[in-house]
Amino acid sequence: MKRKAFLVLFLLVLSGIAGYVMSKASLIGRAGISLFYTQYKFLKTWWQGGLAVFAIWMILFFLQGLAQRKLSPKASRLLQIAAIAVALLGLYFTYQDFRHTTSHRWLGERFHLGGYLFWIGWIVVSVFYVTENKRVELEQGTVPRADRISLPDQHQG
Repeated sequence: MKRKAFLVLFLLVLSGIAGYVMSKASLIGRAGISLFYTQYKFLKTWWQGGLAVFAIWMILFFLQGLAQRKLSPKASRLLQIAAIAVALLGLYFTYQDFRHTTSHRWLGERFHLGGYLFWIGWIVVSVFYVTENKRVELEQGTVPRADRISLPDQHQG
């Protein structure tokens, strides 16, 4: 339980940072949000952007935790690894979009950092559950340890 509370606290702080840096878009980026992309106005206020990021992370945390409890250990591990792969792809495509789309390039590096932090936060959630599998197996004693392995008797003839 301590690990979950620590993760939620970590994600809360990280979402605050992400919200803050996204609110620091360049002057041209802020003008574009105000005039053309009004559905993203909430990103101009740090706590609203941070709250949106945190809410999405908590939804992912809940859904991945539900899958962790309902699926077999092998299936849940595969799901978490797939989530990491999807987040890495999202990070890559976000980077490509910010570098090659003119309107997104004008948002500025601080805003870009907030976008990257979103994907990093999702990776952190997935890594939490991948390591949770191993920790639970160790606590329950389901992982064979060297002192628990019994070898078949060898008959010498």
